Amino acid sequence: MFPLILTYLVLTIIRPQDYLPGLVGVPVLPAVLVLAFVAWLASGQRTWAAPQFIILPVFLVVLMISQVTNGWTGGALDELIKFGPTVIAFWIFATGCTTRRHVVIGMAVFVLCAMVLAMHGVGQAAAGVGWTGVPLGDDGRIQYVGIFNDPNDLGLLFAATLPMAFYLSRRGGMLGRLFWLSGALLLLYAVYLTNSRGALLAVLVVAGGYVWYRRGVVTAGVLGVIGLTCLKILSSRMQELDVDEESALGRVDAWYSGLHMFMSHPLFGVGAGNFTEYNELTAHNSFVLVLAETGFIGFMLWLAFVGYCFWMMLTVLRFKPQFGDDEAMAEEWRKERAIALTLLLVLCGLFAAAFFLSRSYMIVLYLLAAMVAGYYTGARQRFPNLPAFELSRGGWRWVPAAMGGVATLFVLVSVLLRTAG
Repeated sequence: MFPLILTYLVLTIIRPQDYLPGLVGVPVLPAVLVLAFVAWLASGQRTWAAPQFIILPVFLVVLMISQVTNGWTGGALDELIKFGPTVIAFWIFATGCTTRRHVVIGMAVFVLCAMVLAMHGVGQAAAGVGWTGVPLGDDGRIQYVGIFNDPNDLGLLFAATLPMAFYLSRRGGMLGRLFWLSGALLLLYAVYLTNSRGALLAVLVVAGGYVWYRRGVVTAGVLGVIGLTCLKILSSRMQELDVDEESALGRVDAWYSGLHMFMSHPLFGVGAGNFTEYNELTAHNSFVLVLAETGFIGFMLWLAFVGYCFWMMLTVLRFKPQFGDDEAMAEEWRKERAIALTLLLVLCGLFAAAFFLSRSYMIVLYLLAAMVAGYYTGARQRFPNLPAFELSRGGWRWVPAAMGGVATLFVLVSVLLRTAG
């Protein structure tokens, strides 16, 4: 099961089926997922110990309902076909990541795949075209094939895998550390080549989160200001980071339109994938996109899915077990905390970038979330005193949390529009 889902992960990111002549048109990705699903069903390792295992299929149902309530009954089947594989991949990958060893292997595969795309980008920037046949963008930004054709998506992947590369560089011997550290530097350079403002800010958030955890909020704040200044010097697009800049105005207008879509369709939204039917530009914000397309119900579920991921990793970092003089158990717990910190920084980078991109349904987001949910499930097996998260006991909290999230988006957009005016 686990090797099959790792193969699915590799095919999802590197995507040889999109450019190798012998694989183009061959349903390699669905075939591998079906095999992994069959192996998962037969493994007996299925678990529903994390709320995300339940939330995600319910969110799929909401996606289907959002199409029906907007007059397209056949859209329910369309959403099942499009998002159903994501739910299955999440279940399988999360189930496979319950051991620390498997989590580390998953991290390594993620980073190696990201490094392949980064090397493609470096070659593309130098020669004008990559080995996939995809040329450099007209604006000089690197791009890949398939779901990574947009430089912003590449930047999101690089920013999210960067903490994993640094974590892996602290393991193993000298050569292993050198390899993973070189990979981290390659990913940083690739982020620069994407010239994605969201990805650059995500890298800054990851670095700030780590400094905050290690040195406190004041140090993180000071270094954050310095880092933002450096980014504005290094990146031409970061120099345009202003509410009055044309691209920024377009984003704010899209957010404003998304909130109006929500107000006109408050329960189930305007339908998954229908944002651009009401606005010329996409939402350029994953939270606004979910709110507009799936309404309050979908937004609450998606916020809970994301929120539980952050909450789980923070719980591990804040938990203080008592081991007495048992140094072996204390060392095991230090290993748990190191992985939890890495995954928390991954989430910070991922959703910092996603806040400026419409990537609410992107498969990579859910595979990364699967690592988080699977890891916490396994951590509770290794340390039973870790608190359990159950929808039956605390799920009601996400109703007021979603209300607060909606109110925050309204206030943010109102402030930005007034500032632009």
